Amino acid sequence: MQNNIKTFLLMAVLTVLFVWIGGEIGGQQGALIAFVIAAAINFYSYWFSDKLVLHRYKGHEVGQQDDSRLYRIVEELSKKANLPMPRVFLIPDRTPNAFATGRNPQHAAVAATEGILQLLSDDELQGVMAHELAHVQHRDILIGTVAATFAGAIAMLGQLTRYSAATQQKRQNPISAIFILVGAPLAAMLIRMTISRVREYSADAGGAEISGKPLGLANALNKLQQGVAKYPMTNGNPAHSHLFIVNPFFGGIQKLFSTHPPIEERIRRLEEMSKSMQF
Repeated sequence: MQNNIKTFLLMAVLTVLFVWIGGEIGGQQGALIAFVIAAAINFYSYWFSDKLVLHRYKGHEVGQQDDSRLYRIVEELSKKANLPMPRVFLIPDRTPNAFATGRNPQHAAVAATEGILQLLSDDELQGVMAHELAHVQHRDILIGTVAATFAGAIAMLGQLTRYSAATQQKRQNPISAIFILVGAPLAAMLIRMTISRVREYSADAGGAEISGKPLGLANALNKLQQGVAKYPMTNGNPAHSHLFIVNPFFGGIQKLFSTHPPIEERIRRLEEMSKSMQF
């Protein structure tokens, strides 16, 4: 409940920030236009984000007829979590990773790379896929997509201040102009990262409860951190990093502004959860 309240407040700040910048650029009309754009962004993300991301990573759907280890594990965990069976996709990439997408539990999909299937044991893979099902259960996919889109839109609006006649007239207040151009996009990025980190901790805990194997997930996270460092994703979009169980784009700016909490802290929490489950 605490994580949900924190997420709601952060999303509210993103929305207010977006509308305020619209107002600064174009007055009341600008704020109204910004609000309409925000609503359109939400609608588009709600309906099409799953199709776009699965197509982007060349996901191949697997089913019961494929005798797939991945499908079998997801099917078993879905029953334990009392969730509708999601569509299951295999991503042809040696980077060990997984993600979930879809607008709600009735229209969800989970995906795993070929690399993760080669790297993890069944217990570890169960922990990972249970984590992804927890995202589905909490509707984190939609929240993360909308937050990322808002952050990108705010950055775009900040750039538009350079060409806005209304903003030029207000440039006698240089502090406001600098904040719109630099501060607001940075703040939006930080809020997006905070939302993503909060939801990752919740999905770790939820996944551990679904699988009943918090140490399986903890061991998987340790292996995935090493695997991604060895085989970082080279053909993806860093804007999608919040979808994956670990950040697949290793190093550089992605390491500095990570959408994921530290692996070490995630493992520590799961180990503590394992101890409490033993009593």
